[in-house]
This record gives sequence, C-alpha cells and structure tokens, in this order.
Amino acid sequence: MISNSRRGRMLAIAAASALALSVISACSTDDGGSSTPSDGGSSAAAEPVTVVVQTFGGGKNFGYQEAIDKWNAEHTDIKIKNDNLTDQFEQVYWPQMIQWLQSGAGAGDVIGIDEGGMGLAKAHPEWWADLGELGLSGRKADFADWKWENGVTADGKLFGLGTDIGGMSLCYRKDLFEKAGLPSDREEVSKLWPTWDDFVKVGHEFQAKVKNTKFVDGTNTLYNVVLVQEAAKNGNISYFDKDNNLVIDSNPAVKASYDFAEKISKEGLTAKLRNFTEEWFTGMKKGQFATLGCPSWMLGVVSGDNAGGPEGKGKWDVAAVPGGGGNWGGSWLAVPKQSKHPKEAAQVLDYLTGKDAQVSVFNFAGNMPSNTQAQQDPAVQGAKNEYFNDAPVGEIFAKSAAALQPVFLGVKHAQVKNAVESVVSAIDDGSVSYADGWKRIVDDATKAAG
Repeated sequence: MISNSRRGRMLAIAAASALALSVISACSTDDGGSSTPSDGGSSAAAEPVTVVVQTFGGGKNFGYQEAIDKWNAEHTDIKIKNDNLTDQFEQVYWPQMIQWLQSGAGAGDVIGIDEGGMGLAKAHPEWWADLGELGLSGRKADFADWKWENGVTADGKLFGLGTDIGGMSLCYRKDLFEKAGLPSDREEVSKLWPTWDDFVKVGHEFQAKVKNTKFVDGTNTLYNVVLVQEAAKNGNISYFDKDNNLVIDSNPAVKASYDFAEKISKEGLTAKLRNFTEEWFTGMKKGQFATLGCPSWMLGVVSGDNAGGPEGKGKWDVAAVPGGGGNWGGSWLAVPKQSKHPKEAAQVLDYLTGKDAQVSVFNFAGNMPSNTQAQQDPAVQGAKNEYFNDAPVGEIFAKSAAALQPVFLGVKHAQVKNAVESVVSAIDDGSVSYADGWKRIVDDATKAAG
C-alpha cells in the first residue's frame, strides 16, 4: 500500500500543479488570446490577434519553437503564443483542461490533446469548434484514416487534426555500453535483443560490468512499450474494449506487460525512477540508467536541457526495440468552443498540422509527423539526429509509421492509465508489494474508470 505520507505529498504536488496552471491560464488570457472580445472570431481590430496554443510535455514537447518563430516573423495580423503548461498529461494537464472545457473558460485558443485524452474529447462535441465549418474538412487526405477519424466526434464533427505519432525505438547510452564492453554500434546493439528475454540477459551483463548504473530507468517506460506490442496481439485493445468496457483484468496484454515490469524490478535492473519526474530527469542527466523506451517524441525529451542536456550530446544513440515495433503516444490539436478567435485559431491549427510545420517539428524535436505528406518528405526520410550520434531517425521512424497498428483507447483511458502506472511504479519503489501489485492495479483501474 502507498503510505499516507506519500499520498499526502502526491496530493500536495497535484494541488500545487493545478494552482500553477490556473495562474498560467490567467496570465495567458490577459495577453490577447482567448480573453479578448471579438465578433464571432473576426480580426477587424488594428492590433494583431494573439492565438494562445496550450501544450504539454517535457524537453522540446510539441517542438513548435521554430515553426512558431517562422509564422510570427511572416504574419502581422495573427501572432502565436505557445504556453507549454506541464510535462504531466494524465496527472496535471488533462484534469485541469477538462475543468476549463466544462466551465467554458481558461482553455487556450488551440490546445494539444494526447492520444489518451481523445476518447473523452470525442464524446463531448459541445466542447469544440467545428473545424469543418472553419474550412479544414479538406485536410482528410493528409492523414491516415485512423488518425483523421480520431479527430471526429461521436456526432460527426471534425474537432481535431493530428500532430505526431509515436512509433517506437530504444534509446541507449553508447558510452556506457562501451564501458561495459558491449557492442555500441546501433546495428550491433539491435542484434543483442531480438526478444525481451534477450534484453534482460543483456541488462544483467551490463550491470555486472558497470556497478554504479542501472540498465533501465524504471518499470513504467518499458511497461508502456510492451503494452502496445502485446495489445497488437490481442485485438488492438489495452484497458478498454471497443465498446468502452473495462477489460484490464481479462486482457492478456495488460497482464503480460505488468509481469514484465515486475520481472525487471525483481531482478534489480531498474533505477526505480518514474518517467517525467524531477528524479527521472536528474537520473538521465547524471547517467543513472543506460536505456529507455523511445517513441519518436522521447528524443526531444532526452535532448532537452532539463534531461540529457547539451552534455549528453553524442552519448545517446537509437536502436531497434526488442519484440518488434509499436506505437506509444501521438497527439492532436483542437480549438475549444470557448475561444474568442476561432477563425484565427483554425488558421494556426491548420498551419501547425501542415506538411512544412510538421517537417520543422521533426527536425527540431524528433516528433514523427502524422501528416503523410510530411512523412514522405526527403527532409524527414533522410533525417539524422546529431544529438543521437547521427542516428537515421527518419528511416527508423518512417518504417515504424508504415507498420503502425493503432490501439483503441477508451473514454476514461487517461484516468485508468494514470492509476495503473502509479502502481507499476510503486511496485518498483517498494511502496506496493509485488504480491499485491496486480490486485491493486485491477482495483485502482476499476475505481478510475468509474
């Protein structure tokens, strides 16, 4: 069981985070954005309209810095202001965003939504401006069918367009592999672990040689990687079936993923760090672990100043993930109905999900485009990531995108995911026993699903 003191700290952190987001919202809406009155979204005023784009994520997050700088340099009538509110989607960003969407105030003019929030977003068409009415219905050919359809509400309204897809790889510390006497070339490293059992064997070999570093960051990251792989073997579902019934206790994909997380923890291969915590970022900077699961967007997290940072450049590389591919993550942009500038917001959304912006994002942050034109662009196909030893990330993630099998995510996926991952991390840090772990996951998931 999680101790009361730990629960108290978690609640305090959550409360502080929510307060911080409220302050950020108040500040951002005072700076043009969604608080400035207008007549139905027209931009008749002499002053430029400021469109506030709210996002989440660690490191380079949505990767919009260069794309937004380019827009702002070329446009005098509409300016984009990006507020990246937090790196915690399930725990902080989405609960606060739901409150703002329900109350009709606080959300930006354009907001990012992780895949885990899309089930709930689709179920609430009243929250969203209709992008079809704002001229974006012709964008369908730019996306895979599943990416487009996930941005359509239950009543057929287009409300979101895709930003990126996750894909899958495994990031590893090249320098630490050399220290352990293991192959460090990415092709040779990929050959070390065709299966997850092979990965565990390599982990023990690594830790026998490098005493002060763990092989894996923690249980949670690889739990998610294995989950998407196992889901593909079990009807492409994880926590919910396609009728939105909770199936966590009957879906073999979830149990197999939990069993793997428990295995690497019991065998002492983890640094006992939960991703996107201060301790995790510090552990990455100090080289406390050698590998972690890397969907494309994770490259921008690792290379961010608060994670691997400049001093990590050239130390990291990218290899194939054990067990094949998979897709973890990917997001959408939507315009809340509460925006006072829906017309301008739709123009910004159209730009940020377009080919040129998504190519820019990929080259800046590593987020693999969901826009199919951007995926096929030579600048993406031939891209190498200097931070990761010039790894051919375009080739790696383009292959992953081509073979991607989307996993169905239910209306309450984000809430259940947070509950499950809290336990997956807790068995690793010892606050929940291995004996109680699976029952605790089922119980907590059931409560989170309502």
